[in-house]
Amino acid sequence: MTDMEVMTPLMEEVGGDENSDEESEPEHQPHGTTFTQTLLHLLKGNIGTGLLGLPLAVKNAGIVLGPVCLVVMGVVCVHCMHVLVTCSHQLSERLKKSPLGYSDTVAVAMETSSSHCLRKGAHFGRHLVNFFLVLTQLGFCSVYFVFLAENIKQVVEGHRGNTTAAAPVMTLYSNSSEGGGTDAAASGAMMLDQRVYILLLLPLLILLSFITDLRSMAALSAAANVCMAISLVLIFTYILHDVGDPRQLPFVSTWSKFPFFFGTAIFAFEGIGVVLPLENQMREPKRFPQALDIGMAIVIILYVSLATLGYLRFGDDIKGSITLNLPHDTWSNLLVKVLYSFGIYVSFAVQFFVPAEIVVPAVCERVSDPWRRPADLCTRTLLVIVTCVVAILVPRLDLVISLVGAVSSSALALVFPPLVELVVHSVRPSTFLLLKDLSIAILGFLGFLTGTYVTVGEIIYPEEQGHAHLHDDTNWTTPTAPPL
Repeated sequence: MTDMEVMTPLMEEVGGDENSDEESEPEHQPHGTTFTQTLLHLLKGNIGTGLLGLPLAVKNAGIVLGPVCLVVMGVVCVHCMHVLVTCSHQLSERLKKSPLGYSDTVAVAMETSSSHCLRKGAHFGRHLVNFFLVLTQLGFCSVYFVFLAENIKQVVEGHRGNTTAAAPVMTLYSNSSEGGGTDAAASGAMMLDQRVYILLLLPLLILLSFITDLRSMAALSAAANVCMAISLVLIFTYILHDVGDPRQLPFVSTWSKFPFFFGTAIFAFEGIGVVLPLENQMREPKRFPQALDIGMAIVIILYVSLATLGYLRFGDDIKGSITLNLPHDTWSNLLVKVLYSFGIYVSFAVQFFVPAEIVVPAVCERVSDPWRRPADLCTRTLLVIVTCVVAILVPRLDLVISLVGAVSSSALALVFPPLVELVVHSVRPSTFLLLKDLSIAILGFLGFLTGTYVTVGEIIYPEEQGHAHLHDDTNWTTPTAPPL
């Protein structure tokens, strides 16, 4: 089973057909995924561009507070995943329904509530969850646009700098500051605005979005996973060669920067959308909690280690993605960017498949049969263009990640699961359950408000210190030249 098969049922509306008890929670599914396959899919569902942005997240929290908060947030997210799975099981058993997806779980919980208002709003609850799922997945696609553009820009300019060091410079768009112009002149590279790379990627990603049967990309997806794994090994190898002194870094950052940490960190824990589909397709569903604990423990360890070591290695110069900090002086560093970019390019089709499965059918059912195929292609094209426009308007990887994490990921990972649990146990909730779920939901809501506020503020009024201007991307796309 591949990543493609995992993403396919994310948006399926199940739960309308009544089944027997054996069908509602099967003890054994002969054709389901094995324990090991489920574990690998959990790892793949949580390891993406968010991982590479975590060193910057630690910078925004502090070398001590950052890793601690990352562990705490990881534990809370895993708990919310367990809550979602448990509530889904309880609802499917109570109503003798087939396994439920995320939006179905929310809708059914509201339908079975003792509150008339909640029962009346069940349809809205389903659409609200689907809206945030679409928003999150399209946000991932915008992040991929920026990530690919930044890394391809570095690879192209780094290659030219390594091969044409003595050539004259032809500058199409100057993004120079803090010696950036000197670096460009020294490298002999033709400087292109990052937005040009985003536009050049647009037709390639539009063609990729036309793929409707993702199973045909199984081999490509497997190769992409291998490329990303090799890249991570090379990144760890590089940063471990020269780890800095933690005493030279602030233990706790300013509170004004902490919302950026929250947005980036919650974005990294992006796998809650695949939890129920994975559990529903597992050969032995009762072993899923064990797979979830093992898989997320590995993810948290990987997150904390790369975030901490990356910040120690590059200090205050850390960029929105740690790949952007790798110098251009060796082919291995350029290879890291090429391999990871290939993995992200393939992942674009997987992430885009989810919103397309929601939006495209809703559009096509409103047109006659002869026009459905053109409507399908036009809708997909329009969705990709929307993600591209967002990437052009906010061409900073750190801000796009923080914004997507704060706006949508916080709702899916921290707000909806505890509220669903309260609705499911609304008859006699214990005091502990009430306090616990309300605390998590309030934490997610506060993160949504503060993260969105400071990120939008930074987009509109970028700071001159600590972050580069939107029209000046040298500091966050290329290593800053040491002072002469």
